[in-house]
Amino acid sequence: MKKILLIACFSIFSLAAFSQTTITFHQSNLPFLGVNYQFGERFIPEFRVGTDAFLSDLSVELVANYKFKTTDRFEFYGGIGPRIGDFDGIVVPVGLNIYPFDQKDFGFHIEGAPIIGFSDSSIFRGSFGLRYRFNKD
Repeated sequence: MKKILLIACFSIFSLAAFSQTTITFHQSNLPFLGVNYQFGERFIPEFRVGTDAFLSDLSVELVANYKFKTTDRFEFYGGIGPRIGDFDGIVVPVGLNIYPFDQKDFGFHIEGAPIIGFSDSSIFRGSFGLRYRFNKD
């Protein structure tokens, strides 16, 4: 029920937005796909779905990211949000988006994210991956 509510809230929130869309794939011991919408210059909420092999292992996250530093080649960001599924808790991602090409739609990223569990357990997830931004044009 929590997962459905989280997905519904994000869907309604994203439909009301007119902004730049990005899709991401994060490779790690807990791999996931993400979709985000950039509002303004710095605020980037992101919906993430774990991509493990079994539906019983499905996890979702809704993270509010904030860009602290932006140049023409990279973006440094941090955020916080809930995680529901395997390892329920609060996720606190800190990462770097890198756009090495002249056209800034395709890039790479690295991210470190402690997941502070609602129970007594906590883990640290490190990931790297690919990022694609759909142009506003």
